[in-house]
Amino acid sequence: MSTLQTLDWIIIAGYFLIILGLAWWVIKQKQDTSTDYFLAGRHLGWFIIGASIFASNIGSEHLVGLAGSGATDGVAMAHYELHAWCLLVLGWVMVPFYMRSKVFTMPEFLERRFSPTARTILSVISLVAYVLTKIAVGIFAGGIVFSVLLPDISLGALDSFWLGSILVIVLTGIYTILGGMRAVAYTEALQTLILIFGSILVTFFGLQALGGWGELREIVGSEMFNLWKPLVPAGVENTWAPVKEAGQMAWYFNDNYPWLGMLFCAPIIGLWYWTTDQYIVQRALGAPNEREARRGSIAAGFLKLLPVFIFIIPGMIAFALATSGKMPEIQQQLIGADGELIRDNAQSAFPLLVAYVLPVGVRGIVVAGLLAALMSSLAGVFNASSTLFTMDFYSRIKPQASQQQLVWTGRVATGVMVLIGLAWIPVIQGGKGLYDYLQGVQAYLAPPIFVVFFLGVFWKRLNAKGCLAALLTGFGLGLFRLAVDTPVKLFNDFTYAKGSFFWIINNIFFQYYSLIIFIVCVVVMIAVSYATEEPSYEKISGLTYGTITEDHRKESRSSWSKGDVIASVLLVLIILFIYLSFTG
Repeated sequence: MSTLQTLDWIIIAGYFLIILGLAWWVIKQKQDTSTDYFLAGRHLGWFIIGASIFASNIGSEHLVGLAGSGATDGVAMAHYELHAWCLLVLGWVMVPFYMRSKVFTMPEFLERRFSPTARTILSVISLVAYVLTKIAVGIFAGGIVFSVLLPDISLGALDSFWLGSILVIVLTGIYTILGGMRAVAYTEALQTLILIFGSILVTFFGLQALGGWGELREIVGSEMFNLWKPLVPAGVENTWAPVKEAGQMAWYFNDNYPWLGMLFCAPIIGLWYWTTDQYIVQRALGAPNEREARRGSIAAGFLKLLPVFIFIIPGMIAFALATSGKMPEIQQQLIGADGELIRDNAQSAFPLLVAYVLPVGVRGIVVAGLLAALMSSLAGVFNASSTLFTMDFYSRIKPQASQQQLVWTGRVATGVMVLIGLAWIPVIQGGKGLYDYLQGVQAYLAPPIFVVFFLGVFWKRLNAKGCLAALLTGFGLGLFRLAVDTPVKLFNDFTYAKGSFFWIINNIFFQYYSLIIFIVCVVVMIAVSYATEEPSYEKISGLTYGTITEDHRKESRSSWSKGDVIASVLLVLIILFIYLSFTG
């Protein structure tokens, strides 16, 4: 039986009409050139940039996965959400280089700094990462939401999960393919407002049903409110080093997160994602100048603080309602016969709150917010994928292609990426958690990209050969871990012999494996660069701190004001306050 009433459906229909109306208005605007289609003509203001960055980030993995992790592990995953400071690094450190180079894509910047081959490799890595994470996860989460809210709807062999997945793809694909970056950015700005408002309502009514904040803390316990000591298996006193097991050394693995791994690995993933990933940075590239791009990044940083309270906390509320028995409907879904949380069902926590806690009418608003997040994140990755393929591959293979051909190619590329993403869903369904899956894959792919961008910007002596060596080595190590992990996720009965080489690789904390990739990439890039010739410093003028001219410095200095500095300092102080507040 549907949990949505007539009033809810009217509100949802109104949401779609507004989104489609806004998208249609944008589509009617000029889209003749690649700059118009892929970067909105470089006319995006700071608010649209900030809201668009936030909406692109806050998608399926948060609605389903982050709330699920709140139910299973409390605030442990807030480490990733407090990466709002990474957006300050984007605005103050990286944006000047990106805006100065006038590039369309992040791989194109790598070509300017190093070589065309580096551009090609990064484009391939990025497209692979989007298939493995953002596209497939977004589709999968859309299905999860629909299967909870509309469990009885089916069409032939297709149940509500697959119908929801397909519906989200089609609706999002239509306006993304037709309207390009401008349609994505403007609809995301509106969707941000709906998403935030709806998610705040979930937190409010969830706490009301539970009995308040104090009741939440009492039921879940202080451990789930501790950022610095995520849950540890019984009998294991630390999660930072090999532990003795049956008299021999072994790497201990569990479904949680070692604090030392989080401390050192999470910033690497965060800086890669927020400052070098096409999916995010493309919005800043759509700014008319450095000032708007920086202010958009700062605005996005403030918005990024919200998920801790509008996704993680609701997940914890769902857990509390289930374990306390105050909401039998949720208890049946989340608690097993043994009285323990069913971890595989935890990713339904947020949709379950929507279905059983919210009053009629409000439920419609929140479902609209859920759909807004699912659609905005998918729209962002569709657009980023088509931009990468068109500008980094097609335009180089056919340099004489017209602007119309480039736009058409970008639209076709979007459709192809969707089909590939659909094929990957069974792998995600075999995983132990949506957010765990996403963070694991990103941890394997992020280190080499982070290394070549940041060392490339701060160390002018590093050259193209060092960059290529680091990218290929890091990408190879990441794919090796994925190849080892995938059979375990795909087949429930598949395991490696305990203590074997592949078992060890499969069972190392993914954060530690990510750190190994990072260290190897740094060593390889520096060693190869210094073993070969110096780069041409004239060719990389303005692309590293060591080759910035006085004119570059003056131009950058004129782009920020005292207000930008005050806002950035305030953001850092708020992040520190949250860290200190969640200590159990």
